[in-house]
Amino acid sequence: MNLRLQRLTLWLKNSEADLALIQDPSNLLYLTGFECEPHERLLALFILPGQSPFIVCPRLEENRLRLSGWSDTIITYEDAEDPWQKIAACLKERGMETFTKAAVEVEQLSYMRAEALRSLSPNSRLISVNEELGRLRSVKDDREIETMKKAAHLADEGVKAGIAALKEGCTELDVVAHIEYEMKRKGVRAMSFSTMVLFGEKTGDPHGTPGTRRLKKGDLVLFDLGVVWEGYCSDITRTVAFHSIEEETRQIYETVLKAQTAALNACRPGAPIGEIDRVARTIIKEAGYGPYFPHRLGHGLGIEAHESPSIHEENRELFTAGLAFTVEPGVYIPGKGGIRIEDDVVITAEGHERLTRFPKELQIVN
Repeated sequence: MNLRLQRLTLWLKNSEADLALIQDPSNLLYLTGFECEPHERLLALFILPGQSPFIVCPRLEENRLRLSGWSDTIITYEDAEDPWQKIAACLKERGMETFTKAAVEVEQLSYMRAEALRSLSPNSRLISVNEELGRLRSVKDDREIETMKKAAHLADEGVKAGIAALKEGCTELDVVAHIEYEMKRKGVRAMSFSTMVLFGEKTGDPHGTPGTRRLKKGDLVLFDLGVVWEGYCSDITRTVAFHSIEEETRQIYETVLKAQTAALNACRPGAPIGEIDRVARTIIKEAGYGPYFPHRLGHGLGIEAHESPSIHEENRELFTAGLAFTVEPGVYIPGKGGIRIEDDVVITAEGHERLTRFPKELQIVN
């Protein structure tokens, strides 16, 4: 049993849980090393304190699961079979015809699967494993950090490719296509999320949708993108100007950059997580743009693009070495435009390390 499974098993013992059912693909990857999207089929890890774990796997994924290095029990089923009957038989063989407490991913487990689990032991109750898995996943080890550095470097390359594709009259989707084509050429299988490229007034929407808006001189261009590399995500935002920039917009850019720099300087072990949000938000408020910064400062990053911790001003948890997250202040003026600057960061024993390195000084692209 690997160290991650051992840590979760210890938590189960301390929680007096009889078993855990893990079926979210990101948690399965973290705990087993097996990366798979089973769609509607059940792919689930059962962890039983005091016994070896087992995985219930669709027959068509069995070979890939074995190649991933999983050496414990595998229970396979065909599409026409009910996997819960096989699960019941396996638990009975292990002396667990009934159980009293099961830990599940309450944020991901469907009602149908929760009922199927309860049917195996009608008097059982379910508890949440989400908080513990979030805590375990939030602290990255050296190998995870090295993988995330590569993912961050590729995100830098994505912004570079996007800027190179800018030309008067091109559409947002033209630039998205160029970025993703270049990422595929570099061996990237998937993006962390839908690549965002926005022009002009559309940059005033923090989560705008790229479309057929054509690039004009004087437009802002906002890139928000990331890649998945060996199961780990990156996430970067850069905003540039095309040919020219208005003076007020330049001042907003410098305000956002100042806020992000101050927040990064406050990233260190032992500091309250909420403090860096307050540092950035105060600078933006004092510049008169407080109402135009409508989101938290950042989010945890790892196997998923958004995970624990949440970087908002009310978070009283403390930074610890190994936490990986984004720092991304922004100012968005509806109908006019917006600016966001985002980097990926990991807390170190001495302070922090910035993983994304693409330059942040204002660029006017001609």
